[in-house]
Amino acid sequence: MKKTIYTLLALFLAQQTWAQDIDKIITKPYVDRLIKTLSSDEMQGRATFSPGIDKAASFIEAEFKSIGLKPLEGKTFRQSFFQQKLKPISTKVTIDGKEIAASNVLVYGNTVESLVFDKASSAEWAKLDPEKPFMGQIRTLSKENKNQLVLVDPKFAEAFKRVRDYLAGGTDLDEKKINEPSAALVLVLGEATVANDFKVEVKSKLEKLSLFNVAGVIPGKSKAKELVVFSGHYDHLGIIKGDGQDSIANGADDDASGTTAMIALAKYYKKLNNNERTLIFVAFTAEEIGGFGAKHFSQKLNPDEVVAMFNIEMIGKDSKFGKNTAFITGFDKSDFGKILQKNLEGTEFTFHPDPYPQQNLFYRSDNATLAALGVPAHTISTDQIDSDKFYHTVKDEYETLDSDNILSTIKGIAKSAISIIKGIDTPTRIPKLSN
Repeated sequence: MKKTIYTLLALFLAQQTWAQDIDKIITKPYVDRLIKTLSSDEMQGRATFSPGIDKAASFIEAEFKSIGLKPLEGKTFRQSFFQQKLKPISTKVTIDGKEIAASNVLVYGNTVESLVFDKASSAEWAKLDPEKPFMGQIRTLSKENKNQLVLVDPKFAEAFKRVRDYLAGGTDLDEKKINEPSAALVLVLGEATVANDFKVEVKSKLEKLSLFNVAGVIPGKSKAKELVVFSGHYDHLGIIKGDGQDSIANGADDDASGTTAMIALAKYYKKLNNNERTLIFVAFTAEEIGGFGAKHFSQKLNPDEVVAMFNIEMIGKDSKFGKNTAFITGFDKSDFGKILQKNLEGTEFTFHPDPYPQQNLFYRSDNATLAALGVPAHTISTDQIDSDKFYHTVKDEYETLDSDNILSTIKGIAKSAISIIKGIDTPTRIPKLSN
């Protein structure tokens, strides 16, 4: 009985010490400095492959060095890899002898430098239903895995233009898809039907471009081979068509807020220096264009050695559950969330299951790759995704954020992870996805 009382007392005192330390280590001025820098105009929206994202990476590297992290690989915090980008050169589409204006053509899902198909070669055409969602129909057609001409009703003009503008700079390809047969959709806006024939000719150029995650480590002690990952993606949309004179999509909430949390947690755990498991802190690149940074990262690890992943995305505003709350995606897929809830008992902060299951958020962020491999990898967020009017716009700026919400969420994560980083609790594994 006495032993139990002493154990409970020791745990209580430890938690009190952590609570005192966290207020000294993770302060509002510190958090504000991080997020203001990452979302500043100087970073130019942190688009993948841009000078802005290079500046952001340099900033994160400097923070890691100042904190005292060790590089994950070699002597640099940058985890470099390459990505193939297919850039369009020319597109020509004719329907019943009429050449279609280039502004009314969108090529989706192309993987080859020279794409030619027509009705004579048994290629097919389809027409979108104007009463059904635009992107939902595109995704369904793309799963048919064949080249098709797709006629788009004028009703979809805005959605069509938005996707066309997004893809104007080229399509990012996984290395594995480069030599695969093409299965492209060539969308034509405003044409009602194909009476006799059509022909598509698309020329593109394949370029090999460099990308990099930024990753640092705090080595563990008694359980050094067991890994706990804290992450956020530091890329965003870059320069886009804006509102008025502003064209920089600063991405303050998405995801400078999550990257800020990851850096602040690194500082906190480094100061405490009592982690039994090895802690990895990583800022992912290319989340917005296909999650390529997270995919590369996962290939460099043995997923069986990763005990848990705290992926942090968009924590800049109150959640649906009110102040001092956040939600966890895939809550029912492991007991990760229940462990975090247990560690927060008696505190003002609470975690909740994802309230937006219809959004499929669990497989829409950088946790997805490791989760598919069986890792209890979950995303923590506060965003009200169904009503966030600043999401993916030039108005996602620091001024739209609640910095107190960011601060409280970071501290909530820090406290909730106690038993996992100390090797006391091990979340159950997530069922692996079949290939």
